[in-house]
Amino acid sequence: MMIPILDLLQSIPMWHLAGFFIAGMIAFIISTISGGGGAILLIPFTSWMVGAAIAPPVINVATFISNTSRMYLFWSDIDWSLTKYYVPSAIIGAWLAALVFSRLDAGWIQLLVGAFLVSTIFQYKFGKVAKTFDMPKVGFIPLGFVIAFMSTLVGGLGPILNPFYMNAGLEKENLIATKTANSFFVGIVQIGSYTFFGVLTAKIWLYGLVLGLGAVVGNIIGKRFLAGISISQFRVMLLILMVVSGLIMILRNIDVLF
Repeated sequence: MMIPILDLLQSIPMWHLAGFFIAGMIAFIISTISGGGGAILLIPFTSWMVGAAIAPPVINVATFISNTSRMYLFWSDIDWSLTKYYVPSAIIGAWLAALVFSRLDAGWIQLLVGAFLVSTIFQYKFGKVAKTFDMPKVGFIPLGFVIAFMSTLVGGLGPILNPFYMNAGLEKENLIATKTANSFFVGIVQIGSYTFFGVLTAKIWLYGLVLGLGAVVGNIIGKRFLAGISISQFRVMLLILMVVSGLIMILRNIDVLF
């Protein structure tokens, strides 16, 4: 078993692995202090490094590793009453998405999600509004299914959940912690279903592991920055991240319109 692993390591340039580690660290520092979006920030880089076809499973492996460490860091801030609504339906969505992975053009999904994310800066009046609608906890049942299904296909849609968490009354540590817990349980199913359907290869595992280790370091650094940020500053940073993530998704998928 060790020989194939050593052969794999020798076949991958060290700058690739270093690049993945640094990218994971930077993306998840930003993600921790601005409410998520690390996976979306990694989509362009990962697609460029390993190709768009295998970028989603690489990112989901890394995100699962990141969420494990982030759950430990933010355990006391998790709103478990919301998690019980989100996770069961999200698990079903993630499993079904793994079944149809690579059989569906995800470009339209990312384009529509990108447009929604860009619109949030107007919905929240550039951070001056805390809530734009009341989000009942039961609403996280269908939301969990849809988001888990789409994120399994495209590799990450974290920021699209932020408006719903904000409208459910979560801020700063509570938002990040609860979102992380939900993603962690969905991640178990994503990794398991990718494995079951034969999507994961040794190379995907390796890239995901290195990216994830960088993300763990980013989480630790980001948590220290988060403690010194006010709720209003956090809300503005959250909106900036959503708009940037949305623009990235639109620019990467604008070709589906033509």
